[in-house]
Amino acid sequence: MTSHALLPVNPRLALADDLLKLLRTTDTEPRPDDQLEALTLAVAADLPVLLWGEPGIGKTAALTQLADSLDLPLTTVIASVHEPTDFSGLPIVGDDPAVQGVPMAPPQWAVELVRAGRGLLFLDELSTATPAVQAALLRVVLERRVGALQLPPGVRIVAAANPRASAADGWELSPPLANRFVHLYWVHDRDVVVRGLGGVWPRAELPRLEPGRLAEAVEFARRAVCGFLHARPTLIHRLPSTETRRGGAWPSPRSWETALTLLAFGTAASVSREVLALLVRGAVGDGPGLELLAHLDRMDLPDPESLLADPPTAELPERGDLRQAALEAVVAAVGARPERDRWEAGWAVLVRAMETGAPDLLVAPAKALAALRRDDWEVPAAVERLAKVVGIADRAERSVRRVEAGLGVGR
Repeated sequence: MTSHALLPVNPRLALADDLLKLLRTTDTEPRPDDQLEALTLAVAADLPVLLWGEPGIGKTAALTQLADSLDLPLTTVIASVHEPTDFSGLPIVGDDPAVQGVPMAPPQWAVELVRAGRGLLFLDELSTATPAVQAALLRVVLERRVGALQLPPGVRIVAAANPRASAADGWELSPPLANRFVHLYWVHDRDVVVRGLGGVWPRAELPRLEPGRLAEAVEFARRAVCGFLHARPTLIHRLPSTETRRGGAWPSPRSWETALTLLAFGTAASVSREVLALLVRGAVGDGPGLELLAHLDRMDLPDPESLLADPPTAELPERGDLRQAALEAVVAAVGARPERDRWEAGWAVLVRAMETGAPDLLVAPAKALAALRRDDWEVPAAVERLAKVVGIADRAERSVRRVEAGLGVGR
């Protein structure tokens, strides 16, 4: 009987293989990608990540490219086709179980990860795994143990899931398992897909942590999260009321610790606000995450007393909403201790704001500051400089309101 190894290769199939090889050969380039940057930072922080997205959106491809870019061997485990014992270990009876006990033998993929000492463990199709399998995965994700085997520190864990509506025989994630992940919602970007199909995908790169900022980043993250939770204690632990929301990101002491870690890493790496928002909301949920981000903005606001002490050199935020908040804080500080010199300094701060930014932001603070005037206080010269600009902005605002009212009447 002729051996298959001796059979000649069909030249047409060989040519087809060459074409397939060319199609599968792609390149990468550094380019901004908030999703990929958030994923890479969470992986660097050694936090389990769960990618949510519709089928075919590119979650698996992103993980494959991430593993290649970080030079980590990729181990893919389809959670939905495994039994609980594949994660908790298969009991093996030894010579004397009454004395030695019954060891839990780990599966081959876990043994290979330990042998390699590092790697990217990709748990795919998590939302189609049965509740029993999800329960078995709790120890893998939290303690990094598979049976009696401890995964090495060099192993990172990323999972992927489809929303229940688009998953075949899907289950909602159990709250204990969901609360262990950073949830990132994966959506396609037209430019990334088109350029990737053309042969060039964005390159995943580890965050560039600044060595001199590590201690500062930890202190800032702790101050931010602790200060926020001191002001909003009801958000320390809030289990959602619906089954679907329990399977996503929600606030608990564990997920706040995750948010603190991500905030420290993001600060040390100087990531953008968009990336930080993806990570924080992915840890504690949309509502608490957005509140924490607003708290961070307030932490960055200049001290109103410092602005009042030296108005000519006052440094105001560039962003419009933060500048508005800083000016409102100045007016509030004057109102808390209304003295003539402080009132005049408040006007000087508004003049500084007029010189360095958009005048339309001055209308509300100027009106509020004017209302604080006492009868025996003379109007400072600074008011004359502001009057024309504020008056124009005020008239423009009234004109817009009249036009809108007219359109409403016309309907």
